[in-house]
Amino acid sequence: MTENFQFTLKKTDAGARLGEVSMPRGTIRTPAFMPVGTVGTVKAMYLDQVRDTGADIILGNTYHLMLRPTAERVARLGGLHKLIRWEHPILTDSGGFQVMSLSGLRKLDEQGVTFKSHVDGSLHHMSPERSIEIQGLLDSDIQMQLDECVALPAEPREIERAMELSLRWAERCKVAFGNQPGKAMFGIVQGGDVPSLRIRSAEALTELDLKGYAVGGLAVGEPQDVMLKMLEETLPVLPTEKPRYLMGVGTPDDILKSVARGIDMFDCVMPTRSGRHGLAFTRRGKVNIRNARHAEDMRPLDDQSNCPASRDYSRAYLHHLVRANEALGGMLLSWHNLAYYQELMQGIRKAIAEARFADFVAETQEEWARGDLEPV
Repeated sequence: MTENFQFTLKKTDAGARLGEVSMPRGTIRTPAFMPVGTVGTVKAMYLDQVRDTGADIILGNTYHLMLRPTAERVARLGGLHKLIRWEHPILTDSGGFQVMSLSGLRKLDEQGVTFKSHVDGSLHHMSPERSIEIQGLLDSDIQMQLDECVALPAEPREIERAMELSLRWAERCKVAFGNQPGKAMFGIVQGGDVPSLRIRSAEALTELDLKGYAVGGLAVGEPQDVMLKMLEETLPVLPTEKPRYLMGVGTPDDILKSVARGIDMFDCVMPTRSGRHGLAFTRRGKVNIRNARHAEDMRPLDDQSNCPASRDYSRAYLHHLVRANEALGGMLLSWHNLAYYQELMQGIRKAIAEARFADFVAETQEEWARGDLEPV
């Protein structure tokens, strides 16, 4: 821990980077996967369990927490960490993703975004300054700039307009953030699938000398190879001594390939959302526990795992729970998936430290390709 925000790059292995972010509330080992706790909860999980899987940091969402319980109420109650009983770092998304995902419920102009609440229809205006104010009321450790995220495919002219607007909002967010010892504001590179726009965005954000940089607007409809190409264009422009965060990504394969290109931080709802729908990520690839083949299989999902959900519960029981729509099924599979993601990150960090990341990737992909255990 440290009184100030600090990123230390410890080792590189080709493009992959091993490091750590030190903050007053704790150290984030990178490459890191950050479970998503949108409204102050990682869905279907106790936060003690989330921590036990190996998570150093979780996310909250500015838009959703603004609506309920409201940022002002969270502040009166002592901040988000106290409210949810999570003493470690929290990163808050600025609401920029909702500019895309709730496009039918918002109006956008130079000053910001006016949202029509999906909860009760009330109107809420979020400017760059208000976004930072909300994140401050939440007492977030890493605060994201407000940006406009564009779904792909999109016209280059529209992508450029959104990118330029996001840059202007980044400047306003930096002013609003000011000097907050021990905390950080990250800028967000936009530019869709247009390399020249990605480079322009990264160069302009670098000039702002922020404490970290995210790559946004990817995994929003484009193929994986396009996402990776945008990383290859963007990351060389960003400063090597600051953390790089790929927002909303992704599958285990996305993570491996993005680490190889220099990404340090990830978040995604995929492990918990998939778990709630009966899909497990394992060292042998994806497993749909709903399938009839698991109905009388007393083997666990992964007898090598340290996670009780992976190791101590049979596939037959998980199958029964999911097919019976019991909440416990989604809870156990979410727990298993988060544990698998954190075990993957631990393996990545160890491999970079030992200068064998390429071998680790090959071994992991080979194991996925083997497929699940043979049916009993």
